[in-house]
Amino acid sequence: MEKQKKIKPLKELPSGFEDRQEKELLVRDFVISNIKEVMIKYGFQYLETPSFEYTESIGKYLPDKERPGEGIFSFKDENKWVSLRYDLTAPLARYVAKNFNEISKPFKRYQLGRVWRNEKPGPGRYREFLQFDADCVGTKNLQADAELCILISEILEKCGLEKKDYTIKISSRNFTNEIFNKLKITSKEQISMTIRSLDKVKRLGWTEVKKLLGKGRKDKSGDFTKGAELNESQINYLEKKINETKPETDDVIEVTKIFDFYEFDNYEFDPSLVRGLEYYTGPIFEIDLNFDVKNSKGQIIQFGSVGGGGRYDNLVNNFGNFECPATGISIGLDRLVYALMQKKDFKIETVKPVMICVFDKKNMGEYIKILKKIRSANINSEIYPGEGKLKKQMEYANKIQSPCVIFYGDDEVKNKEVKLRNLKTGDETLIKIEDLTNEINKII
Repeated sequence: MEKQKKIKPLKELPSGFEDRQEKELLVRDFVISNIKEVMIKYGFQYLETPSFEYTESIGKYLPDKERPGEGIFSFKDENKWVSLRYDLTAPLARYVAKNFNEISKPFKRYQLGRVWRNEKPGPGRYREFLQFDADCVGTKNLQADAELCILISEILEKCGLEKKDYTIKISSRNFTNEIFNKLKITSKEQISMTIRSLDKVKRLGWTEVKKLLGKGRKDKSGDFTKGAELNESQINYLEKKINETKPETDDVIEVTKIFDFYEFDNYEFDPSLVRGLEYYTGPIFEIDLNFDVKNSKGQIIQFGSVGGGGRYDNLVNNFGNFECPATGISIGLDRLVYALMQKKDFKIETVKPVMICVFDKKNMGEYIKILKKIRSANINSEIYPGEGKLKKQMEYANKIQSPCVIFYGDDEVKNKEVKLRNLKTGDETLIKIEDLTNEINKII
Protein backbone atom coordinates (compact mmCIF):
# COMPACT_ATOMS: atom_id res chain seq x y z
CA MET A 1 0.00 0.00 0.00
CA GLU A 2 1.39 3.37 -1.03
CA LYS A 3 2.27 5.61 1.90
CA GLN A 4 0.15 8.76 1.97
CA LYS A 5 2.22 11.91 1.54
CA LYS A 6 1.99 14.29 4.49
CA ILE A 7 0.69 17.70 3.46
CA LYS A 8 2.57 20.52 5.14
CA PRO A 9 0.62 23.60 6.27
CA LEU A 10 1.19 26.81 4.34
CA LYS A 11 3.64 29.30 5.80
CA GLU A 12 2.20 32.10 3.67
CA LEU A 13 -0.65 34.35 4.81
CA PRO A 14 -3.96 34.83 2.99
CA SER A 15 -3.97 37.91 0.76
CA GLY A 16 -4.75 41.11 2.65
CA PHE A 17 -3.35 40.00 6.01
CA GLU A 18 0.01 41.03 7.46
CA ASP A 19 2.46 40.03 10.19
CA ARG A 20 3.52 43.20 11.98
CA GLN A 21 6.98 43.51 13.50
CA GLU A 22 8.24 45.35 16.54
CA LYS A 23 9.21 48.74 15.06
CA GLU A 24 5.85 49.17 13.33
CA LEU A 25 4.01 48.11 16.48
CA LEU A 26 5.98 50.56 18.63
CA VAL A 27 5.21 53.40 16.20
CA ARG A 28 1.57 52.34 16.33
CA ASP A 29 1.69 52.42 20.15
CA PHE A 30 3.09 55.97 19.89
CA VAL A 31 0.19 56.99 17.62
CA ILE A 32 -2.36 55.35 19.93
CA SER A 33 -0.94 57.15 22.98
CA ASN A 34 -1.36 60.48 21.16
CA ILE A 35 -4.91 59.56 20.14
CA LYS A 36 -5.89 58.75 23.73
CA GLU A 37 -4.36 61.99 25.00
CA VAL A 38 -6.33 64.07 22.48
CA MET A 39 -9.59 62.18 23.02
CA ILE A 40 -9.46 62.67 26.80
CA LYS A 41 -8.69 66.36 26.22
CA TYR A 42 -11.78 66.69 23.97
CA GLY A 43 -14.09 64.95 26.46
CA PHE A 44 -14.64 61.60 24.72
CA GLN A 45 -15.37 58.32 26.55
CA TYR A 46 -13.52 55.09 25.77
CA LEU A 47 -15.69 52.20 24.52
CA GLU A 48 -15.07 48.67 23.29
CA THR A 49 -17.58 46.53 21.40
CA PRO A 50 -17.15 42.85 20.37
CA SER A 51 -15.51 41.80 17.11
CA PHE A 52 -18.63 39.85 16.09
CA GLU A 53 -22.14 41.18 15.61
CA TYR A 54 -25.30 39.63 14.23
CA THR A 55 -25.09 40.15 10.48
CA GLU A 56 -28.50 41.82 10.39
CA SER A 57 -27.06 44.51 12.68
CA ILE A 58 -24.36 45.46 10.19
CA GLY A 59 -25.46 43.80 6.94
CA LYS A 60 -28.15 46.38 6.16
CA TYR A 61 -25.41 48.71 5.04
CA LEU A 62 -23.73 46.16 2.77
CA PRO A 63 -24.85 44.35 -0.41
CA ASP A 64 -27.83 42.04 0.09
CA LYS A 65 -26.90 38.45 -0.65
CA GLU A 66 -28.46 35.11 0.24
CA ARG A 67 -25.20 34.40 2.05
CA PRO A 68 -23.65 37.64 3.30
CA GLY A 69 -20.22 36.89 1.87
CA GLU A 70 -19.59 40.08 -0.06
CA GLY A 71 -17.84 42.73 2.01
CA ILE A 72 -17.93 40.85 5.32
CA PHE A 73 -16.68 37.57 6.83
CA SER A 74 -19.63 35.57 8.16
CA PHE A 75 -20.75 32.21 9.49
CA LYS A 76 -24.00 30.71 10.70
CA ASP A 77 -24.45 30.22 14.46
CA GLU A 78 -27.68 28.75 15.87
CA ASN A 79 -29.59 29.63 12.66
CA LYS A 80 -28.42 33.26 12.77
CA TRP A 81 -25.73 34.79 10.60
CA VAL A 82 -22.85 36.25 12.60
CA SER A 83 -20.19 38.52 11.05
CA LEU A 84 -16.88 40.08 11.91
CA ARG A 85 -17.49 43.82 12.12
CA TYR A 86 -16.89 45.76 8.92
CA ASP A 87 -16.38 49.07 10.71
CA LEU A 88 -16.87 50.49 14.22
CA THR A 89 -19.86 52.71 13.35
CA ALA A 90 -22.62 50.11 12.91
CA PRO A 91 -21.66 48.40 16.24
CA LEU A 92 -21.78 51.84 17.90
CA ALA A 93 -25.30 52.40 16.53
CA ARG A 94 -26.34 49.02 17.95
CA TYR A 95 -24.75 49.87 21.32
CA VAL A 96 -26.52 53.26 21.47
CA ALA A 97 -29.90 51.67 20.68
CA LYS A 98 -29.35 49.00 23.34
CA ASN A 99 -28.31 51.54 26.01
CA PHE A 100 -30.37 54.49 24.81
CA ASN A 101 -31.90 55.39 28.18
CA GLU A 102 -28.64 55.07 30.14
CA ILE A 103 -26.16 57.04 28.03
CA SER A 104 -25.78 60.82 27.91
CA LYS A 105 -27.15 62.75 24.95
CA PRO A 106 -24.99 63.68 23.19
CA PHE A 107 -22.78 60.64 23.71
CA LYS A 108 -19.15 61.20 22.73
CA ARG A 109 -17.17 58.00 22.40
CA TYR A 110 -13.91 56.83 20.87
CA GLN A 111 -12.84 53.30 20.09
CA LEU A 112 -9.75 51.47 18.88
CA GLY A 113 -10.42 48.07 17.37
CA ARG A 114 -9.79 45.66 14.55
CA VAL A 115 -12.17 45.53 11.61
CA TRP A 116 -12.39 43.01 8.76
CA ARG A 117 -13.33 43.57 5.13
CA ASN A 118 -13.89 40.74 2.71
CA GLU A 119 -12.70 42.80 -0.24
CA LYS A 120 -9.93 42.72 -2.78
CA PRO A 121 -6.72 44.00 -1.09
CA GLY A 122 -4.34 46.52 -2.64
CA PRO A 123 -1.25 48.58 -1.69
CA GLY A 124 -1.69 49.59 1.94
CA ARG A 125 -5.24 48.16 1.88
CA TYR A 126 -5.79 45.19 4.14
CA ARG A 127 -8.60 42.78 4.91
CA GLU A 128 -7.83 43.11 8.61
CA PHE A 129 -6.74 46.39 10.12
CA LEU A 130 -6.81 48.45 13.29
CA GLN A 131 -9.17 51.39 13.20
CA PHE A 132 -9.69 54.42 15.38
CA ASP A 133 -13.15 56.04 15.54
CA ALA A 134 -14.46 59.16 17.27
CA ASP A 135 -18.23 59.81 17.20
CA CYS A 136 -20.71 62.24 18.67
CA VAL A 137 -24.16 60.66 18.87
CA GLY A 138 -27.42 62.44 19.70
CA THR A 139 -26.90 65.92 18.25
CA LYS A 140 -27.61 67.79 15.01
CA ASN A 141 -25.19 70.54 16.02
CA LEU A 142 -22.60 70.89 13.24
CA GLN A 143 -20.08 72.10 15.83
CA ALA A 144 -19.65 68.35 16.49
CA ASP A 145 -18.78 67.69 12.82
CA ALA A 146 -16.28 70.54 12.72
CA GLU A 147 -14.61 69.52 15.97
CA LEU A 148 -14.03 65.97 14.65
CA CYS A 149 -11.92 67.46 11.85
CA ILE A 150 -10.07 69.67 14.34
CA LEU A 151 -9.21 66.78 16.68
CA ILE A 152 -8.02 64.58 13.80
CA SER A 153 -5.72 67.42 12.72
CA GLU A 154 -4.33 67.70 16.25
CA ILE A 155 -3.65 63.95 16.35
CA LEU A 156 -1.83 64.00 13.00
CA GLU A 157 0.37 66.91 14.07
CA LYS A 158 1.15 65.33 17.45
CA CYS A 159 2.30 62.27 15.50
CA GLY A 160 4.82 64.32 13.52
CA LEU A 161 3.03 65.64 10.42
CA GLU A 162 3.01 69.30 9.44
CA LYS A 163 0.02 71.15 7.99
CA LYS A 164 1.47 70.85 4.49
CA ASP A 165 1.56 67.05 4.83
CA TYR A 166 -2.21 66.50 4.94
CA THR A 167 -5.54 68.06 3.94
CA ILE A 168 -9.05 67.54 5.29
CA LYS A 169 -11.36 67.23 2.27
CA ILE A 170 -15.00 68.16 2.87
CA SER A 171 -18.23 67.77 0.93
CA SER A 172 -21.85 66.80 1.68
CA ARG A 173 -24.11 63.91 0.86
CA ASN A 174 -26.80 66.56 0.25
CA PHE A 175 -24.82 67.62 -2.81
CA THR A 176 -24.96 64.15 -4.38
CA ASN A 177 -28.62 63.78 -3.36
CA GLU A 178 -29.43 66.90 -5.38
CA ILE A 179 -27.73 65.31 -8.39
CA PHE A 180 -29.66 62.04 -7.94
CA ASN A 181 -32.93 63.99 -7.77
CA LYS A 182 -32.02 65.88 -10.95
CA LEU A 183 -31.22 62.61 -12.74
CA LYS A 184 -34.33 60.91 -11.31
CA ILE A 185 -32.24 58.10 -9.81
CA THR A 186 -34.53 56.72 -7.08
CA SER A 187 -33.60 53.04 -6.73
CA LYS A 188 -31.76 52.49 -3.41
CA GLU A 189 -29.60 49.83 -5.02
CA GLN A 190 -28.67 52.09 -7.95
CA ILE A 191 -27.90 55.02 -5.63
CA SER A 192 -25.74 52.76 -3.46
CA MET A 193 -23.82 51.37 -6.46
CA THR A 194 -23.38 54.88 -7.89
CA ILE A 195 -21.96 56.17 -4.60
CA ARG A 196 -19.58 53.23 -4.33
CA SER A 197 -18.43 53.80 -7.91
CA LEU A 198 -17.88 57.53 -7.44
CA ASP A 199 -15.87 56.78 -4.30
CA LYS A 200 -13.25 55.13 -6.55
CA VAL A 201 -12.61 58.16 -8.81
CA LYS A 202 -9.30 59.08 -7.14
CA ARG A 203 -8.02 55.51 -7.21
CA LEU A 204 -9.22 54.41 -10.65
CA GLY A 205 -9.83 57.63 -12.60
CA TRP A 206 -12.95 58.62 -14.52
CA THR A 207 -12.38 56.28 -17.48
CA GLU A 208 -12.66 53.20 -15.25
CA VAL A 209 -15.34 54.65 -12.95
CA LYS A 210 -17.55 55.36 -15.97
CA LYS A 211 -17.53 51.61 -16.62
CA LEU A 212 -18.68 51.01 -13.02
CA LEU A 213 -21.41 53.61 -13.45
CA GLY A 214 -22.51 51.88 -16.64
CA LYS A 215 -22.56 48.17 -17.45
CA GLY A 216 -19.64 47.16 -15.26
CA ARG A 217 -15.86 46.82 -15.15
CA LYS A 218 -13.32 44.05 -15.46
CA ASP A 219 -10.11 44.71 -13.52
CA LYS A 220 -6.55 43.66 -14.42
CA SER A 221 -7.01 40.27 -12.77
CA GLY A 222 -10.11 39.55 -14.83
CA ASP A 223 -12.61 39.99 -11.97
CA PHE A 224 -15.84 41.63 -13.12
CA THR A 225 -17.81 44.15 -11.04
CA LYS A 226 -21.43 44.73 -12.04
CA GLY A 227 -22.19 48.37 -12.88
CA ALA A 228 -24.85 50.82 -11.68
CA GLU A 229 -26.58 50.71 -15.10
CA LEU A 230 -26.70 54.50 -15.59
CA ASN A 231 -27.08 55.71 -19.17
CA GLU A 232 -24.46 57.76 -20.99
CA SER A 233 -26.14 61.14 -20.45
CA GLN A 234 -26.53 60.47 -16.71
CA ILE A 235 -22.86 59.49 -16.43
CA ASN A 236 -21.70 62.58 -18.34
CA TYR A 237 -23.87 64.85 -16.16
CA LEU A 238 -22.44 63.27 -13.01
CA GLU A 239 -18.87 63.78 -14.22
CA LYS A 240 -19.55 67.41 -15.16
CA LYS A 241 -21.22 68.32 -11.86
CA ILE A 242 -18.60 66.64 -9.71
CA ASN A 243 -15.69 68.13 -11.67
CA GLU A 244 -17.06 71.66 -12.01
CA THR A 245 -19.31 72.37 -9.03
CA LYS A 246 -18.47 73.29 -5.46
CA PRO A 247 -20.94 71.66 -3.07
CA GLU A 248 -21.93 74.94 -1.40
CA THR A 249 -24.76 73.33 0.56
CA ASP A 250 -25.92 74.96 3.79
CA ASP A 251 -24.38 72.32 6.02
CA VAL A 252 -20.93 72.65 4.42
CA ILE A 253 -21.08 76.46 4.71
CA GLU A 254 -21.95 76.20 8.41
CA VAL A 255 -19.11 73.73 9.10
CA THR A 256 -16.58 76.00 7.38
CA LYS A 257 -17.81 79.00 9.41
CA ILE A 258 -17.05 77.01 12.57
CA PHE A 259 -13.60 76.19 11.11
CA ASP A 260 -13.03 79.96 10.89
CA PHE A 261 -13.79 80.36 14.62
CA TYR A 262 -11.15 77.70 15.31
CA GLU A 263 -8.78 79.49 12.88
CA PHE A 264 -8.52 76.17 11.06
CA ASP A 265 -7.83 76.47 7.35
CA ASN A 266 -6.21 73.16 6.44
CA TYR A 267 -9.24 71.95 4.46
CA GLU A 268 -10.68 72.20 0.97
CA PHE A 269 -13.93 71.50 -0.81
CA ASP A 270 -13.82 68.35 -2.91
CA PRO A 271 -16.98 67.73 -4.97
CA SER A 272 -15.74 64.25 -5.94
CA LEU A 273 -15.79 63.18 -2.27
CA VAL A 274 -18.76 60.89 -1.68
CA ARG A 275 -17.61 58.24 0.87
CA GLY A 276 -18.45 54.66 -0.05
CA LEU A 277 -20.87 53.71 2.74
CA GLU A 278 -24.47 54.64 2.08
CA TYR A 279 -25.53 55.62 5.60
CA TYR A 280 -24.11 59.18 5.41
CA THR A 281 -26.73 61.93 5.37
CA GLY A 282 -24.89 65.27 5.57
CA PRO A 283 -21.34 66.68 5.72
CA ILE A 284 -18.63 64.14 4.86
CA PHE A 285 -14.86 64.37 5.34
CA GLU A 286 -11.71 62.63 4.21
CA ILE A 287 -8.10 62.86 5.38
CA ASP A 288 -5.66 62.88 2.47
CA LEU A 289 -1.86 62.83 2.73
CA ASN A 290 0.11 65.22 0.52
CA PHE A 291 3.39 63.32 0.32
CA ASP A 292 4.60 60.34 -1.70
CA VAL A 293 4.19 56.89 -0.20
CA LYS A 294 6.21 53.95 -1.53
CA ASN A 295 5.57 50.23 -1.52
CA SER A 296 8.03 47.55 -0.37
CA LYS A 297 9.74 47.71 -3.79
CA GLY A 298 10.38 51.44 -3.47
CA GLN A 299 7.75 52.37 -6.06
CA ILE A 300 5.52 55.40 -5.47
CA ILE A 301 1.94 54.22 -5.09
CA GLN A 302 -1.44 55.93 -5.14
CA PHE A 303 -2.06 55.65 -1.44
CA GLY A 304 -5.41 57.40 -1.04
CA SER A 305 -6.88 58.59 2.21
CA VAL A 306 -5.97 57.42 5.71
CA GLY A 307 -9.48 57.99 7.01
CA GLY A 308 -12.67 59.97 6.89
CA GLY A 309 -16.25 60.08 8.06
CA GLY A 310 -19.38 62.17 8.12
CA ARG A 311 -22.86 62.69 9.49
CA TYR A 312 -25.22 59.71 9.73
CA ASP A 313 -28.49 60.91 11.23
CA ASN A 314 -30.60 57.79 10.53
CA LEU A 315 -28.35 54.89 11.46
CA VAL A 316 -29.43 54.38 15.09
CA ASN A 317 -33.06 54.65 13.98
CA ASN A 318 -32.65 51.37 12.07
CA PHE A 319 -32.66 49.57 15.44
CA GLY A 320 -36.00 51.01 16.54
CA ASN A 321 -37.80 54.30 16.92
CA PHE A 322 -34.79 56.32 18.09
CA GLU A 323 -34.37 59.99 17.21
CA CYS A 324 -30.59 60.01 17.35
CA PRO A 325 -28.63 62.07 14.79
CA ALA A 326 -24.88 61.42 14.82
CA THR A 327 -21.54 62.19 13.24
CA GLY A 328 -18.20 60.42 13.29
CA ILE A 329 -14.72 60.16 11.85
CA SER A 330 -12.18 57.34 11.66
CA ILE A 331 -8.55 56.61 10.81
CA GLY A 332 -7.11 53.35 9.52
CA LEU A 333 -4.19 53.12 11.97
CA ASP A 334 -2.17 50.56 10.01
CA ARG A 335 -2.38 52.72 6.89
CA LEU A 336 -1.43 55.84 8.84
CA VAL A 337 1.53 54.10 10.49
CA TYR A 338 2.68 52.74 7.10
CA ALA A 339 2.76 56.31 5.75
CA LEU A 340 4.19 57.93 8.88
CA MET A 341 7.17 55.56 8.93
CA GLN A 342 8.13 56.83 5.46
CA LYS A 343 7.67 60.49 6.32
CA LYS A 344 9.32 60.57 9.74
CA ASP A 345 12.39 58.85 11.16
CA PHE A 346 11.01 57.52 14.42
CA LYS A 347 13.81 57.25 16.97
CA ILE A 348 12.01 54.56 18.89
CA GLU A 349 14.68 52.56 20.64
CA THR A 350 14.05 49.56 22.82
CA VAL A 351 16.73 48.53 25.26
CA LYS A 352 17.44 44.88 24.49
CA PRO A 353 18.12 42.52 27.38
CA VAL A 354 21.52 41.88 28.92
CA MET A 355 22.08 38.13 28.68
CA ILE A 356 23.55 35.81 31.30
CA CYS A 357 25.30 32.88 29.62
CA VAL A 358 24.74 29.37 30.94
CA PHE A 359 27.95 27.38 31.51
CA ASP A 360 26.57 24.70 33.79
CA LYS A 361 22.97 24.13 34.87
CA LYS A 362 24.19 23.27 38.37
CA ASN A 363 24.92 26.99 38.77
CA MET A 364 21.36 28.04 37.81
CA GLY A 365 20.72 29.28 41.36
CA GLU A 366 23.71 31.63 41.05
CA TYR A 367 22.55 32.85 37.63
CA ILE A 368 19.11 33.64 39.04
CA LYS A 369 20.65 35.61 41.95
CA ILE A 370 22.46 37.82 39.43
CA LEU A 371 19.34 38.09 37.29
CA LYS A 372 17.26 39.25 40.26
CA LYS A 373 19.92 41.78 41.21
CA ILE A 374 20.08 43.46 37.82
CA ARG A 375 16.32 43.27 37.21
CA SER A 376 15.74 44.98 40.58
CA ALA A 377 17.81 47.84 39.15
CA ASN A 378 15.31 48.01 36.22
CA ILE A 379 17.81 46.59 33.75
CA ASN A 380 16.26 44.45 31.01
CA SER A 381 17.89 41.06 31.37
CA GLU A 382 17.49 37.34 30.84
CA ILE A 383 19.26 34.04 31.34
CA TYR A 384 19.93 32.38 27.97
CA PRO A 385 16.54 30.71 27.34
CA GLY A 386 17.68 28.05 24.87
CA GLU A 387 19.95 25.04 24.87
CA GLY A 388 23.42 24.91 23.43
CA LYS A 389 27.08 25.70 23.95
CA LEU A 390 28.62 29.15 24.25
CA LYS A 391 28.91 29.72 20.48
CA LYS A 392 25.18 29.20 20.04
CA GLN A 393 24.46 31.46 23.00
CA MET A 394 26.57 34.25 21.52
CA GLU A 395 24.79 33.89 18.17
CA TYR A 396 21.52 34.38 20.00
CA ALA A 397 22.81 37.44 21.91
CA ASN A 398 24.01 39.06 18.68
CA LYS A 399 20.75 38.24 16.89
CA ILE A 400 18.62 39.96 19.53
CA GLN A 401 21.12 42.87 19.68
CA SER A 402 21.91 42.43 23.34
CA PRO A 403 24.21 45.26 24.54
CA CYS A 404 26.35 42.95 26.67
CA VAL A 405 26.61 39.43 28.06
CA ILE A 406 27.58 38.13 31.47
CA PHE A 407 29.97 35.16 31.81
CA TYR A 408 29.72 33.44 35.19
CA GLY A 409 31.65 30.20 35.07
CA ASP A 410 33.23 28.20 37.88
CA ASP A 411 36.21 30.55 38.24
CA GLU A 412 33.98 33.63 38.42
CA VAL A 413 31.68 31.95 40.96
CA LYS A 414 34.72 31.12 43.12
CA ASN A 415 36.01 34.72 42.99
CA LYS A 416 32.56 36.30 43.38
CA GLU A 417 32.99 38.30 40.21
CA VAL A 418 31.61 38.19 36.67
CA LYS A 419 33.09 38.78 33.26
CA LEU A 420 31.13 41.41 31.34
CA ARG A 421 31.54 41.54 27.55
CA ASN A 422 30.45 44.69 25.76
CA LEU A 423 28.98 43.41 22.45
CA LYS A 424 29.30 46.83 20.82
CA THR A 425 33.08 47.02 21.35
CA GLY A 426 34.06 43.44 22.17
CA ASP A 427 35.76 44.60 25.39
CA GLU A 428 35.69 42.25 28.41
CA THR A 429 35.99 43.34 32.06
CA LEU A 430 36.11 41.41 35.31
CA ILE A 431 33.71 43.05 37.76
CA LYS A 432 32.75 42.47 41.36
CA ILE A 433 29.10 41.47 41.63
CA GLU A 434 28.29 44.49 43.79
CA ASP A 435 29.54 46.79 40.97
CA LEU A 436 27.73 44.95 38.16
CA THR A 437 24.66 47.17 37.75
CA ASN A 438 26.77 50.35 37.59
CA GLU A 439 28.99 48.88 34.87
CA ILE A 440 26.02 47.61 32.83
CA ASN A 441 24.42 51.09 32.98
CA LYS A 442 27.59 52.55 31.47
CA ILE A 443 27.12 50.26 28.44
CA ILE A 444 23.39 50.49 27.85
